[in-house]
Amino acid sequence: MIMIIGLTGGIASGKSTISNLLKTYGIAVIDADQIARDVVEPGNDAYKQIVEHFGTEILETDGTIARKKLGTVIFNDPKERKTLNGIVHPAIRQKMRDEKDRYFEEGEEVVVYDIPLLFESDLRHMVDKTLLVYVDDNVQFERLLHRDQTTKEEAQSRINSQMPLTEKKSLADEVIDNNGTIEQTEAQLQAILKKWNIIIKA
Repeated sequence: MIMIIGLTGGIASGKSTISNLLKTYGIAVIDADQIARDVVEPGNDAYKQIVEHFGTEILETDGTIARKKLGTVIFNDPKERKTLNGIVHPAIRQKMRDEKDRYFEEGEEVVVYDIPLLFESDLRHMVDKTLLVYVDDNVQFERLLHRDQTTKEEAQSRINSQMPLTEKKSLADEVIDNNGTIEQTEAQLQAILKKWNIIIKA
C-alpha cells in the first residue's frame, strides 16, 4: 500500500524530532525546507529566473543568493514576494514529486513530506494523510525562546506569522501531543503508524 504522509507543525513544536524518528524507522522523509534551499542553488532554473528578475545585486560574491538581501527586497513589497513565490514554489513542489517518485520506484511504500507550512500553503492535495506535531502556546513560546536565544517580542512575532496550532489541529488527520517527554511522543507516533498499517523497519 503506497501512502504519502504530510508531516507538519509550528515553529518550535518539535516537528524535526518526529522527522528524525521516522528516518530511524526506515521511512523515507522529504524535507521541504532543504529542497527550498536546493532549488535556488546556482545552475538551477529557479536560480536563473530569480537573478533574471531581481538582478545580480541580490547575490553574494561567490554567486549564491544572499538570502538577507533578497529578503529585504520582498519583505516590504507583496508584488515582488508573489513573483519570488511564483518562481520558487513550483520548483520546490516539482522536486518533491521527483524525489517521491524515485523512492516509490526503489520500492518504498511510504513517503513523508516534511512541510512546515502544509496548511498555510494549502498543500493537502499532495498527501494522503496529515500528521500534526502539536504543543501548547506557552510551551511553544518557551521552547522558541530557549532554542533561538531570541527576544520575547521576536519569538511572539515569529509564532504569530504562522497559523495557530489550535487551528491546525482541526485540519489534521492525526495529532501528536508533544508537550510531554520524548518517550510519550514516540509512543503516540508508533500508535499512529500502527493505525495506518505502516511497518517500522528499524
